[in-house]
Amino acid sequence: MSQASLSAMADVHKAAQESLLMTLTPWEYAAEPGMTIRGWRSRPSGKPILHFMHGNGFCGLTYEPLLRQLAEHYDLFLSDAQGHGDSDAGGAFRGWNATAETAYAAWRHFRADYGAVLALGMGHSFGGVLTTLIAAAHQDAFDQVVALDPVYFTPTMLRALTAYRWLRLRAPNPLAARAENRRDGWDDRAAAREYFEGRGMLKGWRADALEAYIQHALQETDKGLTLKCPPRLEAAVFATFPDRLWPSIKHVRQPMAIIYGESSYPFVVKSALRAASVNRRVRLQSLPGGHCFMQEDPDAALAHILAWAASAEG
Repeated sequence: MSQASLSAMADVHKAAQESLLMTLTPWEYAAEPGMTIRGWRSRPSGKPILHFMHGNGFCGLTYEPLLRQLAEHYDLFLSDAQGHGDSDAGGAFRGWNATAETAYAAWRHFRADYGAVLALGMGHSFGGVLTTLIAAAHQDAFDQVVALDPVYFTPTMLRALTAYRWLRLRAPNPLAARAENRRDGWDDRAAAREYFEGRGMLKGWRADALEAYIQHALQETDKGLTLKCPPRLEAAVFATFPDRLWPSIKHVRQPMAIIYGESSYPFVVKSALRAASVNRRVRLQSLPGGHCFMQEDPDAALAHILAWAASAEG
């Protein structure tokens, strides 16, 4: 495709993203000195409210093609974790469980604005785990839960990672290694678009999803265009793991759907099956695609989410 065609497509996708942003307002919550988390939310309309958490290295608005359609059915509350989107990066990564608790504190701060409407907690990958941890620890947080390809580490993986932590050794982790060495600089968005198209985790994404990443996961600085999520923080998320993960999965009391990609990481599929076996409230669905299936085909993901939510409410 020519550069002119790519530029024209980018303009169309950017206009669609701006139409979603026009319905949202920014929010922020000071979790502690030096750590303010931020995100975007709908003005209360009386519709059910959807609380969304993103995958590692992304931000809520990266999922604009899916969220724009969900906004027809839900008010949105997009919560960006430490160092993602416009949230403060701070120092060291605070950990999965602390990140979940911070997100819950922010959600509780704003929740009353939306009144007594149904609340759906949803997250992808890292965000799917955080949403699960919140739902398990705080029964008042959500009425329904949807985890999109959540990275639930298997018990075998957790035992190995725990052993490395006890021994104060660094576990072999290709994802963390790649994140640490990730390129973090481009001349402009056109150069970034050319670099990311068809590459790595973004391979197979629909054009408007890729454009949402280019527009919202990158930032202009005096050094040019850089990643909003610092590579060292993305690597730290990949290199750590949540405490009490499987007791938390078992303890979720809300109706819950796990939707996973048929070509996702094998451990994701294995863990999804195990989650359904330890918690009878969990319903499994699979969709064609990989770990980011909702970015590859937002329309199919939307249909499954809405159908499950309607059945769970009934």
